Formats: sequence, C-alpha cells, structure tokens
Amino acid sequence: MRIALTRPEGQNEELGSRLRALGHEIVVRPLIAIEPLGDEPIDLGAYDWLIVTSVNAARELRRRGRGEPRRVAAIGRVTADALGGADLLPEVSTQDGLLAALPRPAGRVLFAGAEGARRLLIDELGADFVPLYRTRSLQPHMPLDVELTVLASPSAARSLAALGLSGPAVSIGPETTAAARAGGIDVVEEASPHDLDGLVAAVRRATS
Repeated sequence: MRIALTRPEGQNEELGSRLRALGHEIVVRPLIAIEPLGDEPIDLGAYDWLIVTSVNAARELRRRGRGEPRRVAAIGRVTADALGGADLLPEVSTQDGLLAALPRPAGRVLFAGAEGARRLLIDELGADFVPLYRTRSLQPHMPLDVELTVLASPSAARSLAALGLSGPAVSIGPETTAAARAGGIDVVEEASPHDLDGLVAAVRRATS
C-alpha cells in the first residue's frame, strides 16, 4: 500500500523505515513546518515540574533551557528521549493522561509547548506557559494514488483538510482524530498507545 507520512521535515524517518519493513511504499509529504519562537534562555531551575508534550518542544528546550527543574513530565517516550529523560511518563499519552498521573500538589509548574497549545494543563495546574514554536501549514502536492495518510497532530489534520482531501487516514490520538473528522477526513484507525508504536499498529489494522 502507498502511505503518506505528514510530520515536519526530518521527523518521518523512523516511522517510514518501520512501515517499509512491512512492505508499504512511503511518500513523505510534510503538512506542517515548525518555526521556533526566539532564542532567549529559559530558566528552568525555579520549577518543581517541567511539562513537555511534543518532540518539537523538547528539542527547543534542549537548545534554550538553562538550569534543571526538580522533575520532568513528558507526554510519551519519544518526547522524553528527545529531552534527555523524564521522571514521569503517563500511561495515556495525552494531556488528560498526564494531568491524571501528575502528583498533587504539583507545586510550581512550567508547561513549554506550541503557540496556541491546548490550555488544559495550564488552567488545571496554574502553570506558567512558554510558547517555544509555532506550526505553519503547508500545502504540498499529494499524489492521487496515496491509499492511506498518517496524521500525527491536529495541525497536520487541518492542513490535509485544507487541501480538500478526505482520507482514509490513521490518527495518532483523540485530538488529532477530532480535528481530522471536523475537516471531513475519514479516520479509519487511531493509534493506541498514542505514539510511534501505536501508529505502526494502527497502520497494520488499517491495511490488514
């Protein structure tokens, strides 16, 4: 099957390799680009918890972070690895899952993520928020013979919908699924867990 991978440039290699090993033909068509928001140092040392919910945020923190928070919570293993490790990984790789797993009281919390990120963690924890990057929608040419598209973020789902394409697609998690279906995209499988392994399993189910 011919499958389109849509994560930002340079972030499709591992998934592509694993899907090729299953016999699929891979087409890389990034639907979003990542734009860092500044170069100023970010003081992490004053926080009891640092919360990171994406690989892109983790990479920016490795570049701009100064000092060490007492503890780090990451939304999934890949994000934790990009940051150099984490003290807490929730069983469910969503903001809701992370919120449920975080010990209370959490103390002083910093949530570092994308501009316009969902505010659940900010509002529930009274967290400070630092926007590290924004996503910019891309409109690549999508070959007509693509049989399945993999969506790994709500932003990518919205970009696909803007191209006038409706699926079928595999989604990384509930927020991405909701954004895709709101744009008329036919989500045939959702990853569980909401990570790389889950995406591979979801593609297996979608193509079996």
